[in-house]
Amino acid sequence: MELSAYIYAFIIGGAICVIGQLLISLTRLTSARVLVLFVVTGVILTGLGLYEPLVRLAGAGATTPLTGFGYALGKGAIDGAMEDGLIGAFTGGIRATAGGVAAAIVFGALNAAIFTPKTKK
Repeated sequence: MELSAYIYAFIIGGAICVIGQLLISLTRLTSARVLVLFVVTGVILTGLGLYEPLVRLAGAGATTPLTGFGYALGKGAIDGAMEDGLIGAFTGGIRATAGGVAAAIVFGALNAAIFTPKTKK
């Protein structure tokens, strides 16, 4: 892999994260709303065909942030619709992201079992 691929991943992934931080810091949006905004933005940009070129350029820099989860949902829905029609549009996104969701649940449960949470004061 070329060095430029790592640089693009760092710059684009970092820019997406900076946008999220700016939204949290400079607006009254909560973290949860920014999360939803990023996922929906990823789905919309995928549906319009605008996120795929970014993924090809930045790789993990575009697929790791929350917009990448929206991209996976949107791409899965599009692929599912092509294969199975209307029902595929509903099931394709879930099928495409099931592995990531399952891993998040398993690792979250392990983390909760191993570490003791501390409440904020």
